[in-house]
Amino acid sequence: MFRYSYIIIPPLESLGFEWRVRETLALLKECGYAGVEVNLTDSPALDLDRLEQWLDELDLVIPSFLTGEAYGQGLCLSSPDPSIRQKTVDRLVGFLEVARRFRAILVVGLLQGLLSDEPDVAAAQARIRGCFRQLAAQAEAKGVEVVVEPVNHLQVGFNNSVAEVRRLVAEVGSPALKPMVDTIHMNVEERSLVEPILECGSSLRHVHLCESNGSLLGTGHLDFASVLSALDRIGYHGFASVKVYRGASLEDAAPQSLRYLRRLQAGSPEPGGG
Repeated sequence: MFRYSYIIIPPLESLGFEWRVRETLALLKECGYAGVEVNLTDSPALDLDRLEQWLDELDLVIPSFLTGEAYGQGLCLSSPDPSIRQKTVDRLVGFLEVARRFRAILVVGLLQGLLSDEPDVAAAQARIRGCFRQLAAQAEAKGVEVVVEPVNHLQVGFNNSVAEVRRLVAEVGSPALKPMVDTIHMNVEERSLVEPILECGSSLRHVHLCESNGSLLGTGHLDFASVLSALDRIGYHGFASVKVYRGASLEDAAPQSLRYLRRLQAGSPEPGGG
């Protein structure tokens, strides 16, 4: 049986680390989440010792770290500039150490870049594969897993569908590299929310649950009941992270989302995410 975590969108240090992070973690625990997914940065303001202490106190885990913030800092796996690509790999290798400390996986998606970074798709894909091979070798040595997120074509230029990510994973050929799915990106790129999950099967390593409108689960048109059923069918036992980035505060979205998902699993959904 898989467990639920909640994605905190802003980097933790931007919340005001001294009190707001602890308060947020406590709220998520009270809602019934088993984990929290956060954006990982190289900011010195991120106090990992205190974060680890609070997680232990609350009996929460970080199942996965997001890495997309680094793209906004000029890092990119498809860049024609080899020094930028190497800096990107180096940053991710550094993140592996944090992931190992928290026994988490590392999510890589946005760092693949856009067509504006490299219009030649074949060249970009070759660079992305090469970078992932470097990263995966380090991940294997450190005992950490990396997942590639299929991000829709409006936000990332390459490997937008689950099938494309699975092909990339196969071409890299490392046991440390796995595919994941995100329902909001699947809504754009896939013909089905179910078939890509079934095709991943036991290789599926992580899941993001996000409504078609980015708001409260149940306020858009995605069939989350079918998604949860597909995860059960493949025997998925990792984490499914709830992502709400518009239309509701974390204080409202976190409890309402989990109640909605539990009602779906019980076979009695209510409309509107309430």
